[in-house]
Amino acid sequence: MKNIVIYSTDWCGDCVRSEALLKSLKISFDVIDVDKDEVANSYIQEIQNGARRIPTIIFPDDTFLVEPTDIQLEAKLKDLGTI
Repeated sequence: MKNIVIYSTDWCGDCVRSEALLKSLKISFDVIDVDKDEVANSYIQEIQNGARRIPTIIFPDDTFLVEPTDIQLEAKLKDLGTI
């Protein structure tokens, strides 16, 4: 199964919060810094119709959430059967 991928930056508070939630739930994920990876930056802009909002979190079922609250992120993880 693929890991969850978080497109984020070092300075993004929402990114830090989402990553901390996943860590607290012991869920594996990969982080891609969109400030350092232009291809990743272009990708999130493409899936967001030109916007660049982070964190953008891609799930193993190829769905994604943009700037989710902890409640939204936990609900998605439950839907996936991850927690």
